[in-house]
Amino acid sequence: MTPAAAPPASATSISVTPHEIWRRSRGVLLAVLLLVVAATALAAARSGDQHGRLDPRSADRYGSRAIAELLKEHGISVHVATTLHDATSATGPDTTLLVTAPNLLTPHQQRALRTATTGTTGRTVLLGADSPSLDTLAPGVRAQPAVPVVARPPHCSLPAARRAGAVETGGIRYDAEGLDTDGCYPAGSLPSMLLVREPTAGDTVLLGSPDFLYNERLDHQGNASLALQLLGSRPHLVWYLPSLTDPSATGSTADDDTTNTGIADGRSSFIELIPSGWLWGTLQLAVAAVLAAVWRARRLGPLVNERLPVAIRASESTEGRARLSRRANARDRAAASLRHATRTQLAPLVGVSPGDAHSPAVLLPTLSARLGPAHGNLSDLLFGPAPSDDRALVLLADQLDSLEREVRTS
Repeated sequence: MTPAAAPPASATSISVTPHEIWRRSRGVLLAVLLLVVAATALAAARSGDQHGRLDPRSADRYGSRAIAELLKEHGISVHVATTLHDATSATGPDTTLLVTAPNLLTPHQQRALRTATTGTTGRTVLLGADSPSLDTLAPGVRAQPAVPVVARPPHCSLPAARRAGAVETGGIRYDAEGLDTDGCYPAGSLPSMLLVREPTAGDTVLLGSPDFLYNERLDHQGNASLALQLLGSRPHLVWYLPSLTDPSATGSTADDDTTNTGIADGRSSFIELIPSGWLWGTLQLAVAAVLAAVWRARRLGPLVNERLPVAIRASESTEGRARLSRRANARDRAAASLRHATRTQLAPLVGVSPGDAHSPAVLLPTLSARLGPAHGNLSDLLFGPAPSDDRALVLLADQLDSLEREVRTS
C-alpha cells in the first residue's frame, strides 16, 4: 500500500481551480482565436477583390464601370437589372441583353429568359455559359474544355472582331453544327467567342471568358473596341446580374406556362438551391473523413515489450498515474485501482487465495470473521460504487488504508 493520503479536510486542495482550467484551455482558445482572425482576414481580402464583379456600377479591379461609362459616352443607355423580371421586361428589338452569370440561373429562369428573347431582333450576350445553361439559352451549341485567357487574334470574318484585332480571350470554347454562326478567337481550332444568328430570336453572342470586360483589362489590346461593338450594337443595354436572392430563383421548375416576368408560384427544395460545387465539396470531405478514420484505425501489429533505459521509482510512477487520473476526472478508475490493491493485500492476511481475493462471496465472510460484526459495511468499502467527488475519493483511500492496518494488527 502507498502511504496514507491526506485527511478529508484537505481534499479541497486537489480540486480543479479556475487557474488550472484557464491554463489547460488557453491553448485551445488561442488556436480558435487565430483561426477566427485568419478566416476574417481572408474573407475581407477576398471580398475586397470580388466586390462588384462584372458590376457596371463598380470601379473595383473586377468591376465593369469603365466599359459602362464608355457606352454611355457613345449614346448607349445602360440599365442594371438584378431580377429576372427586370431583365425580361426590358428586352426588345433595340436592346442588348447581357447576362453575366447564365450558369447561375435555374432551369425555370433559363426557360423564362429564352421565351422573352425569342421573337425579337435584339441581341443576347452570355458570359461564360457552360453546359448547365447552353441547352436552353443556346440550343445546338456545346461547351468544350476551357483554355487560359491570353491575347488572341480574331481569325474570323466578323467585322467587329476584325476591327478590334487581338483581344484577351479564352475560357470556355464552343462547338456548333448546323447553325448560322461566326466563331472568333480560336484556341485549338475551337472559338472562344461564338455569334449565333437566329432568324426569329435575333442573335446570341457566347463569350467563353468575361475578363476583357474588367476595369483592369479594358485598356489592354483591343478589349475596349470589341466590348463597345458587342454591347453597343443596339441603343439600349440591359446588364443582368443574376442573384440567388431573386424571387424567381425559387419558382417551380415544373411550371412550363412561364410568362415574360419569369415568376412562378412553386418553390424549389433546399437541395436544389445548393450550388453543385458545395455538394461535390461535401462529398469530398466525407470521403476524406472516412479515409482518415481508416488510416487512424489501422493495426500496427502486436505490442512489443521493451526494457526501459532507466529505472523509474515507484513513487514517481504512482504520482504520474494519479495526475493523469485527476486530469481526466477518472475517479472511478482511481477508486477501482485502490480497492483492487487493498483486496490483493488483504487476501493473504486472512487466508484467502489470490484467485478468490476479488470474489465478494469468499473475501467478505472471511474478513467479517476476522474483524467481527461491529466493523462497518465491508461490501460498500471494498466493492461499492465509484466516489461522486474528490473528497469522497480521498475519504475512500483513508478508509481502505485504515482497514488494511486494522487487519494487520488484528
